[in-house]
Amino acid sequence: MAITTVTDQNFSTETNEGVVLVDFWAPWCGPCKMIAPVLEELDADMGDKIKIAKLDVDENQETAGKYGVMSIPTLLVFKNGEVVDKAVGFQPKEALEDLLNKHA
Repeated sequence: MAITTVTDQNFSTETNEGVVLVDFWAPWCGPCKMIAPVLEELDADMGDKIKIAKLDVDENQETAGKYGVMSIPTLLVFKNGEVVDKAVGFQPKEALEDLLNKHA
């Protein structure tokens, strides 16, 4: 699999099936840049069980607002379209694996 880019327009379509980890981020955010390679590794390791998506909060403020994203990176775990878990700030790979394995 590959990491999917989501927008206000395709967000509900991309998150309505299976387990999806959405990274709410922005290009100017230092911790967001730090977590990007972690997400790439997770996608390589778990891409058959989960989908990973990224949403740029600067360009997609409607969706960020809908889910109450106040700081970035915010990582929301969706299962069949519903938020089932959340992590805020940089997370090590092991913490994200634990988070996702609860729902995958």
